[in-house]
Amino acid sequence: MPVQKALADVLFRRIPAGLGSTGHIRLSRREMDRMLVEGARWAVAQGYGEDRDLLRIEEQGRMSGADPSRVSEKAKTRQQNEMGTLGSGNHYLEVQVVTAIYDEAIARTYGLAENAVVVSIHCGSRGLGHQVGTEFLKRMLLAAGTYGIRLPDRELACAPIDSPIGQRYLGAMRAGINCALANRQILTHLTRQAFAEILPGARLDLLYDVSHNTCKVEEHEVEGRKRRLFIHRKGATRAFGPGHSNLPEPLRNVGQPVLIGGTMGTASYVLAGTKESEERAFSSACHGAGRAMSRHAAKRQWNGRSVIDDLSRRGILIRSPSLRGVAEEAPGAYKDVDAVVSAADTAGLARKVARLEPLVCIKG
Repeated sequence: MPVQKALADVLFRRIPAGLGSTGHIRLSRREMDRMLVEGARWAVAQGYGEDRDLLRIEEQGRMSGADPSRVSEKAKTRQQNEMGTLGSGNHYLEVQVVTAIYDEAIARTYGLAENAVVVSIHCGSRGLGHQVGTEFLKRMLLAAGTYGIRLPDRELACAPIDSPIGQRYLGAMRAGINCALANRQILTHLTRQAFAEILPGARLDLLYDVSHNTCKVEEHEVEGRKRRLFIHRKGATRAFGPGHSNLPEPLRNVGQPVLIGGTMGTASYVLAGTKESEERAFSSACHGAGRAMSRHAAKRQWNGRSVIDDLSRRGILIRSPSLRGVAEEAPGAYKDVDAVVSAADTAGLARKVARLEPLVCIKG
């Protein structure tokens, strides 16, 4: 379709993607620190999006407790030109069509209907977040023995929450959350501009923005009493059920939207958080299909050009600066998202609401 191709081209032109990609935003150190404290609120104040977007973002767009002084100069340098960029790896921006509705009432509340076109954005805090993680992994690896912690694997490096290094990490990580919230808000704005260029009458209202790969302080019931817990979600996303006070009023009766990505050649899903999820998984669900093989193995099995051509024949347009990146993210490198989502639904972690299939995918 001419509109589909035009939209793919303008999105790819407007939204920088790929390893080390940079945008038109240049942050001074002062503005960087403001962004790391204010998150998506900073982005909206700069003209990226609307105030009402903040009602549909976790923490209303700003994670409290962020401490930019705990973010290294190297991390800030990596990020100063990367705001409003998509990055690489499994990050993407995808134009999708709703092909199935499983819960009509919740779908209406979410503003979803069969054959509607939606946009999903999966990205985070770019170079800054990666640098924070890398640095604190090394520091905690060295510190673990000090606290009598024996590590079965270096990737499990950790430290007590209340230790000095634990508190420094929380301050830096929360700054990283705000960076991710600001970055996605800018990308939302750029996406709206792209749609306006091709489809002037289109309106893109934000359904929900929630992070993953984070540690959040939440209250959950444990052995019959409410406790304040640090909930670590790695490869998982939050899934608050109906009635949760942290949800915006329009969504509170049906539960939080749970966004589960598939691949650029398969479906993605919108689910709703459940009461059962709080009891069974501290209000958590998976956040994607999950890899079935490593990126290295995927590169040996698939060719990026062939993947793009195959998907094009199926009516899915891919735009990426990296054929290697496309090969690494080939649909066959991931688990069956339909099976993954069905498992989450059957387990009561989240309830299926809508199935989305890709039309355009911008990959790093």
